[in-house]
Amino acid sequence: MAAPTTSLFAQAQVASNIDPIPSSSAFGTPVHPVRPKPTSNATTPSVLSISLPPATLRPLAFRIFTKKHNLTLTSSALQAIADFIGTHCGSGWREEGLAEKVLDEIARAWKKGGGSVIVSSEHGDLGGALRNIEGCMTGGRIEHQRTLSRQSSVVVDRGQPTAAPIKPRNLSRGDSQSSLGLTATELKDDGDDPRTRDPRSWLRIVDAFEQPRFIYNATQRHFESAGRSASLLPAPTRRTALLRDRYQLVHQRLLRNEAFQTSTVALSRSNVLQASSSEIGLSQQAYKLTPIANLLGRSGSTHVLLGLLGNSPTGDLILSDLTGSIALDLEHARPVPEDGAWFTPGMIVLAEGLYEEEGSSSGPSLARDGGVGGTIGGRFYVASLGGPPCERREVTLGVSDTGKGNDAIAAGGFGWVDFLGVGSERATGSSMRSLEKKVLGKQDSLTAPSGRTRVIIVGEVNLDSANTLDALKQTLGVYANEPAEQTPMTFILVGNFTRYAVLSGSGSGGSIEYKEYIDSLASSLSEYPTILEASTFVFVPGDNDPWASAFSAGAAAALPKRAVPEMFTSRVKRAFNSANSEAEKPASRNLKGEVIWSTNPSRLTLFGPAQELVIFRDDMSGRLRRKGLRFRPVDDPDVVGANSPSRSDEMMAEHRDERNGSRMNVEQTVEDAESVLPGPSPKASAHPSIPLDVHAARKLVKTILDQGYLSPFPLTDRPVLWDYGTALNLYPLPTAFILVDPDVPPFALTYEGCHAMNPGALVAPGKRRVAQWMEYDARTRKGKAREIRF
Repeated sequence: MAAPTTSLFAQAQVASNIDPIPSSSAFGTPVHPVRPKPTSNATTPSVLSISLPPATLRPLAFRIFTKKHNLTLTSSALQAIADFIGTHCGSGWREEGLAEKVLDEIARAWKKGGGSVIVSSEHGDLGGALRNIEGCMTGGRIEHQRTLSRQSSVVVDRGQPTAAPIKPRNLSRGDSQSSLGLTATELKDDGDDPRTRDPRSWLRIVDAFEQPRFIYNATQRHFESAGRSASLLPAPTRRTALLRDRYQLVHQRLLRNEAFQTSTVALSRSNVLQASSSEIGLSQQAYKLTPIANLLGRSGSTHVLLGLLGNSPTGDLILSDLTGSIALDLEHARPVPEDGAWFTPGMIVLAEGLYEEEGSSSGPSLARDGGVGGTIGGRFYVASLGGPPCERREVTLGVSDTGKGNDAIAAGGFGWVDFLGVGSERATGSSMRSLEKKVLGKQDSLTAPSGRTRVIIVGEVNLDSANTLDALKQTLGVYANEPAEQTPMTFILVGNFTRYAVLSGSGSGGSIEYKEYIDSLASSLSEYPTILEASTFVFVPGDNDPWASAFSAGAAAALPKRAVPEMFTSRVKRAFNSANSEAEKPASRNLKGEVIWSTNPSRLTLFGPAQELVIFRDDMSGRLRRKGLRFRPVDDPDVVGANSPSRSDEMMAEHRDERNGSRMNVEQTVEDAESVLPGPSPKASAHPSIPLDVHAARKLVKTILDQGYLSPFPLTDRPVLWDYGTALNLYPLPTAFILVDPDVPPFALTYEGCHAMNPGALVAPGKRRVAQWMEYDARTRKGKAREIRF
C-alpha cells in the first residue's frame, strides 16, 4: 500500500509548483500569499463507477465479514455496500483488490462502533461508517494520511500519530474475536457496568427466519452459506434438496463416529447389531455403510444401510438414500434399544439385515420386475433397526473443555462456523465462557436457585380460559414477591394462546376476538410492573395462533411458524413501556424490560455460543403414537433371542457407563430411579423401578435428539417451508432443548449433554386448580418442574 501512496504524493509535489497568482496579474503580489495546495482534478485518479450486483460481491463479503470478523450481513446491508464499492472502487474492485480493503475497513468500523453481530442497513451506524470511509478514499483506495473519524478501526498507540499506516501483519486474531459488541479484553471489573453485572444483557433471541442458513457440502466436507435468498414459494427442486441436505448432515455425523471408522487392529466382528451395544457408537467393531444401489447382485449377504423411512406408491415400507430405495421386511426386526425410541416414516434410521433378490435366476433388476419407480428389486429383511447415534455438542464444535475438565480434544469439529450469527465457537467461545463464569459467578451459591440466572418456561397459555389467566397471575406473583435483584431474567410463554383456532372463522369472532384475548394478557401483566421492568418476555406461538391458523384451522401448519402479528400485540408492548417509564431507576445502570414475539421454533443464546436454548411447540408425542412402527412382542417364541433376557440389560448397562456415568440423567424425583438398571424383564415399559412417565420422556427425547431434526415426519404430515428447513436442525446439539407438548407430563432430563425439558400445560390436567411450569437455571444448566395451587 506504500507504493500507491508515494506516487500520489509525488504528483502532489508537481502540482505545488504552480503559482496560483501569475506574475502578470494586474493586482501585484498580495501581502498574505495564498498557500499552494494540490488541485483535486490534477491529483485524484478518476474512477469509473459500475453497477456491482450483490450476488457477485457476496463470496468476498462472506469471507471478510463472516469468516474473519464473525459478522453477518443482511440483504439490505449487502446491497448498500455493493453500491458503495461499485461507485467508489469502479472496475478495479476485484483485480486491484480494492473491495477487500474497503470491506475490511467497514467491518472494523462497525465493530469499533459497538454494532451487533448482524450488520443491517436499518441502523445509522452503517451509513455513518460508509460516509467516513468515503471521505478517506482517493482513487478507490483508502488514504490513511487523512484522519479517520472516531469510528475508525485503525489501531494506533496513543503516543503515535493517527496517520500511521495499517499493518495487517501486526494485527492479532483477537481483533476478529469480537462478538456482541465487546471483546473479552475490554471487560473491566466495574460494578457499575450493567454488561458485567446483569446476565440479561448477554441474552439474544434468534428468529427462525433470520437465522443463518448453512448447508453441508459433502464434497468439501464443510458448511457453507446457502448463497441464495429464501422464498416461501421456492422451486420444486428445493423439496428434494431439503431431504438431501438432511441426509448428508446425518451421514457425515455418522462417519465421524468411531464405530464407523475402520481400525488398523484386527477386531472380532459380529454380524448382529444389537449384540454389541444399544448405542452404535459404543460398539467394538467397525461398521460399513452400504449404498442401496450397491445391493444389486449381492443377494444373500448382510449389510448395514442408512436411509430415510418412507412409504412406496404400492403401500410398502421402503428405505431410501441418495442412490435408490429398497423395500423392507420388518417381520423379525428388533428395535435398538428395545422399546427405547420411536420409528416412523420420515425418520433417518440404520438398518442391519439380509438382502434377497426376487427371482435370482433372472438376475438383479432396477425398476422393472420387482421395483417401482427407482426401487431396487428384491427385499431387505431387517434384523435390527436403530437411530443414528447422537453427537455431543463439544465434539461437533471441536472444543476440549466446557467446565468438565476431562473431555478430550475433538478433531474435525466445526468450531469456525457461526451457526446462529452470534459468533463462532473458535473465535469467541473461550472469551464468552470466561465472561459467563465472571458474570454468573457473582450470583451467590446460596441464592442461585432463586437468583437472576433463572429462565421461566410456561407452556400452553390458553388466554381464552379464565383458569389459565388465574394460574398465570399466581405464577407471576411468586416471583413478584421476591427481591428486585432476584427477578428471573427471562420469562418464556408458549402457545397455543387460544384453545381453538379463532381465526378460522368457524362461528368465532375472528381477529377481534383474538385481540381481546391478547389485551386480557396485557391487563394481567400490568399488575406486575416490577417483573416487566426487569425481565425479557418471549412469546412463542402455537398452531392455533395467527396467521397460519386462519387456513389450517388448528391443524399442523408449516414450520417454521412466524410470530404473532404486531397488530394483536400493541397493548402488551404498551404495558412494558408504561412499566419502564414508571420505574425508579437510572437508565444507565439497569436494562429496561422488553417483550419479544418470536417464531416457532425459536432459539435463545446466552453469552454468544456458550449456551443455546431451543424452544419448540408441537404435539409430537401424539403424532409419534399414531405414526410409529409396531414390532412383534419380545416374548413371541418366533422372535430370535427372545429367551435371552440379559441382552437388553447389557445394552442399557453399556449405554449408561459411557461418558463417566449415565448418559441420560433424570432430575429431581426421578434421579434415583435413573441409577437403577432395568430388571430381568426385556420389556422396558414393565420395569417397576422406572415410572412410565419417565420411560416415555426418555423415549421421546432420544428419538428427537438422535434424529437431529425437530420434525422427523413426512412433509404430508408436518409441512416444512423448504428454504427454511435448516432452522429445524438440532446440529450442533443445543445446551438445552425445550419441547412444549401438553400431552406429556413435565420432565427434565439430560441426554448426551443436552438438557431436555417439557413444562407441560400451565393448568395441570387431571389436577384441581394446579399451575405448573419449568424453571431453568443458566448457571447450573439444569431445570426443575414447579407447581402451585391457585
